[in-house]
Amino acid sequence: MKKKNPEHTPDVEEEKVEEVAESECAPEEEKSESEILNAALIEEKQNYLRTLAEMENLRKRMQKEKADVTRFAVENVVSEFLAPLDNLENALGFTSQASEETKNWAMGFQMILTQFKDVLVGHNITSFHSEGEEYNPHLHEALEMEETEKHKPGTIIQEFMKGYKCGDRILRPAKVKVAKEPSKQVEEEKLQEEENN
Repeated sequence: MKKKNPEHTPDVEEEKVEEVAESECAPEEEKSESEILNAALIEEKQNYLRTLAEMENLRKRMQKEKADVTRFAVENVVSEFLAPLDNLENALGFTSQASEETKNWAMGFQMILTQFKDVLVGHNITSFHSEGEEYNPHLHEALEMEETEKHKPGTIIQEFMKGYKCGDRILRPAKVKVAKEPSKQVEEEKLQEEENN
């Protein structure tokens, strides 16, 4: 039997402990390295998806801006044609007093006017009626105010020029005359005239 060397035994045990510690540390280092790579991969995927979403939002925004610019350009051009169309319509309103030959010409112009109106309706541009309606500053432009008791104050009593809108957007407000409540001075003058008669 060999005698155990008490000094040599602790060194062997220490080596075994170090080997076990190294073997345990190695997988942890690999795990932590793979976890780091997985976390980096996940973060890059999120950055990629975020960038894709931003690009899609940018594309949609640019399409909307392009559509808005086109729509505003069309509306501006159309609004410039509204006054001549109104003039043509007003002129055709007096054809009943004209000769037969003029009425025949007017019938052709009436057909052309109808075609213009169809084009406007095709672009969702319509006129709106104002007379008898309540005054709305978003839809109407008051050119005159008339003191009267025949109409409720704020009622439109005459339409000088039709208003047009494209969907909900106003292209041209209607130009109107609005009723207002008579002032006390006017009422007093009327009473004095009635008393004098």
